[in-house]
Amino acid sequence: MSSFAVRTDLALEDRERIGGSDGEIRGVILEEVEKEDSGIKVTRVKIETKNGAKLMGKPVGTYITLEAPALTEQDEDYHREVSGELARQLKSVMPDAEKEQSVLVVGLGNRDVTADSLGPSVADNLFVNRHVVMEFGRAAYAKGKMHSISCIVPGVMAKTGMESAEIVHGVVKETKPDFLIAVDALAARSTRRLNRTIQVSDAGIYPGSGVGNHRNALTKESLGVPVIAIGVPTVVDAATIVGDALERMEKESGLKLIAAREHPQAVSELNNMYVTSKDIDETIKRLSFTVSEGINIALNME
Repeated sequence: MSSFAVRTDLALEDRERIGGSDGEIRGVILEEVEKEDSGIKVTRVKIETKNGAKLMGKPVGTYITLEAPALTEQDEDYHREVSGELARQLKSVMPDAEKEQSVLVVGLGNRDVTADSLGPSVADNLFVNRHVVMEFGRAAYAKGKMHSISCIVPGVMAKTGMESAEIVHGVVKETKPDFLIAVDALAARSTRRLNRTIQVSDAGIYPGSGVGNHRNALTKESLGVPVIAIGVPTVVDAATIVGDALERMEKESGLKLIAAREHPQAVSELNNMYVTSKDIDETIKRLSFTVSEGINIALNME
């Protein structure tokens, strides 16, 4: 089904699409580690050159993917392990992680659309302290060192009439954080990664790119400070699901689905439709807490 445009926000899936699991791409480094105790698979895709970025369709930078098969289950201990692993990977891409810094967390998305409400939901569970630190100093928490953490939920253009990037740019100009952490819902290529994958990147974020709704980017170049992006795929392109199903039917039955190949537009019309899980309400609650806990752990200084 090569006639379908593949839409995904995951660098890992772009890497698989272009080079396969064992193929090499010049300018792109792939590292994979599987945690035996938790079953969490950590994949690091590092795009080092402009040529690699062009082939991948992603900016130069590091993209870390955590694949946790049981992330959709109600297992608090497992979610705590995922939060711990997320914190470790987040600290690995944070600039000067051991230095006291001012951090702005941005919760992207629409609260009224459940599958797109991950960012605002994560923001609700964050430990923010900038106001206390500014008023009483770090002694208020009986700690010698700690990051100053603030948070904003810019909403969506349909409600504010402004690009999220415009709002964030104004806040960055006024509060002058050392770096940003942007949290957003993503789109995946594979249903098996839906709600089971977390991506961390130091290359910034392009809101809406996975669903073809491109908005202004939040990057170091546009904001003047480093931007770390955290995302979880909550939707899959409907055309991709149908295409995969047809290919599977061909392989299992040995039949050629001539009609679908001769009239690909019948399926490509589904490109504007996206599918999420039926229990997305509860899933977002669990995922948002897991992601926020990972951020809280990463920003906690002993």
